[in-house]
Amino acid sequence: MADKTGRLFAIIDSLRRRRRPVTAEILADEQGVSVRTLYRDIQALIALGAPIEGEAGVGYVLRPGFFLPPLMFTADELEALVLGARWVEGRQDGSLSRAAGLALAKIAAASPDALKQRIDEAGLWPVNSRWRETDAPLLATVREAMRAEKTLHIAYADESGAATERAIWPAALAYFEDKQVIAAWCLLREDFRSFRIDRVASARIGSEGFGRRRAVLMADWWRQNGLEAAS
Repeated sequence: MADKTGRLFAIIDSLRRRRRPVTAEILADEQGVSVRTLYRDIQALIALGAPIEGEAGVGYVLRPGFFLPPLMFTADELEALVLGARWVEGRQDGSLSRAAGLALAKIAAASPDALKQRIDEAGLWPVNSRWRETDAPLLATVREAMRAEKTLHIAYADESGAATERAIWPAALAYFEDKQVIAAWCLLREDFRSFRIDRVASARIGSEGFGRRRAVLMADWWRQNGLEAAS
């Protein structure tokens, strides 16, 4: 990496992703520089106040609690953020849609002028299909239940239109182009089931917690479907 400032940010980012010490050789290989240059970069970062622990021949680790806004994005990283935020902003999911626009604005506000210009000129726009705006409150309720790990009580119509009451533990919410689907543990069926938002007539969050943590629930869902957990 020719730009030293960008390389220093990348080293911090690499250390932040790791919980165990990483050797100078590995870091140097990641940055495409010599080990000697990497040692100089580490010393420069320490002089700037970065809480890096370790030494040559042993490895380096970043002390917990250190926060550095990752504003030095590569072109691909920036385009991914812009496209993703614009896609979410186009969804009819109330607060989540607004949050996507605000997040992109915050990134731009905290960025150097050159980065702001690249955000404006990214040229990537998702083609948004028509979503039902009436689903927005339901989506917000599902997301709240997921965050709080509380049982969600729904009035649901199956494929034939038959109405039923379900108590579920929502593990994930999938956003397709024309619909949204809840992946959940159904207490009635004692198994995982998928529920389309457009078939949910009403939803309320109960006081009962999940029987197991949502992370565990999601891992069970992946295993049951013969898939590897998303990283």
